[in-house]
Amino acid sequence: MENDFRLLLAILAPLLGAGAVMATGKRPNVREACSFAAAATLFGITAWMIPDVLHGKHLHFTLFQLLPAMHQLQPLGVPLGGLSLSLRADALSMIFAASASFLWLVTVCYSMGYMRGLREHEQTRFNTCFALALFGAMGCAFSDNMLTLYFFYEVVSICTYPLVAHHQDEEGYEGGKKYLTYLTATAKGLILPSMVLIYLLTGTLDFAATINPGIFPADVNRWVVTVLYACCILGFAKNGVMPFHNWLPSAMVAPTPVSALLHAVAVVKVGVFSTVRVMLYVFGVKLMENLNLGLPTAYFVSITIVVGSIIALSKDNLKARLAYSTVSQLSYIILGVALLTDSGIQGGLIHIANHAFSKITLFFCAGAIYVATHKKNISEMSGLGRAMPITFGAFALASLSMIGAPPVAGFVTKWYLLNGAMDAHSLAIMGVLLISTLLNVAYFAPVVYRGFFGKTSESDQTHKFSEASPALVIPLSITAVISVLIGLYPNFFMQFVHRLFVIS
Repeated sequence: MENDFRLLLAILAPLLGAGAVMATGKRPNVREACSFAAAATLFGITAWMIPDVLHGKHLHFTLFQLLPAMHQLQPLGVPLGGLSLSLRADALSMIFAASASFLWLVTVCYSMGYMRGLREHEQTRFNTCFALALFGAMGCAFSDNMLTLYFFYEVVSICTYPLVAHHQDEEGYEGGKKYLTYLTATAKGLILPSMVLIYLLTGTLDFAATINPGIFPADVNRWVVTVLYACCILGFAKNGVMPFHNWLPSAMVAPTPVSALLHAVAVVKVGVFSTVRVMLYVFGVKLMENLNLGLPTAYFVSITIVVGSIIALSKDNLKARLAYSTVSQLSYIILGVALLTDSGIQGGLIHIANHAFSKITLFFCAGAIYVATHKKNISEMSGLGRAMPITFGAFALASLSMIGAPPVAGFVTKWYLLNGAMDAHSLAIMGVLLISTLLNVAYFAPVVYRGFFGKTSESDQTHKFSEASPALVIPLSITAVISVLIGLYPNFFMQFVHRLFVIS
């Protein structure tokens, strides 16, 4: 199969960008220009591949051939194929890659204003690790097999540890330790052994060409496959599924641009993308239906959706509330795919993009509020919306998306998920969607109401708070507007989702 060098360029852009940032660290303006150039290059390369993918092409590039095919070695009666680190761009790849590459571009601009506004230390290390995290994320997006996916998944874990522990204080190191322990322990303890057994059972780690067949032979032991499936759901702990979710709120000790990276651009999206990639392209829709794995998975992640929302409701710290919101919202993606209906799968996959734009807006707003006022708690934000109308207005729009109200992006997600639940004849899942929506209202509405209509405290009346710098306000305004546009005109991302069904 012919190599498409655009895939190689897509992962080299952030990697070379990280090198350029390190080389220019003593010149801040040049350093940040290098970050922006790398982000712009990555987005341009990703956009360059979109027309071919929309025409049904699968683009490939082999990085390294690690093992040749071993047809004489058949420990379980299955000839073992070769193992390689290889890349592929297909419709599912592009949903994640297009979102992540564009949002990196916006986040680079936001980070400049945030880090300089607070005069943060080690900004060169920060920007370097940020670029390396995108290198890992794009590697995951464009992985052609489980081995490549696992490799880049671990790259993301390692490269984001310095970002989580950025402040280098006791709280930062504790958050970073928990972050790395959860993610590496689950990957090595569950994903790695599962990968070995899948290879022995099927003779390959390559993803299937379409979402229906999976890669397992027809006579495979159903109990073994069920255990492997459960290991994959839990092993990709970046997906935030309970009980392996606690790393995520603990990582909120990081600077706000890192929180935005964790929750919208790279880390959690790598986790949930990896989960649905394996569900659809290793196990496949037909096998999941035959083994009755779909609805039990949907019920299982429903616990995370509801409990995560309830915990979010109890948090006064704005970033902590947003963190538990992410824990809850990520499971919509897995739930939709697990419904195994066309509408459900479409609703789950489109939420990869819809959640990304909305959640990054919320974290951008939280950061802008902190830079302008040094306030972290919702109870301290009464009246700030009148002083910062653009920031709180953007927060309101992104909140509507998380709630699922029209015309913002999250409405598209919940419309498809609701239809998927009806197609699956599951009143329980419909109930979960209704309950979670009401909980979304309960923990987002008070933030907006308090900001615009709350009484300003006496201590705040002596301060003249205003919007943060344009470097912060412009990016959050852009992402807020886009979250509305992809709700009004969802076809850009939906065309990739529809392509999965056209070719399957």
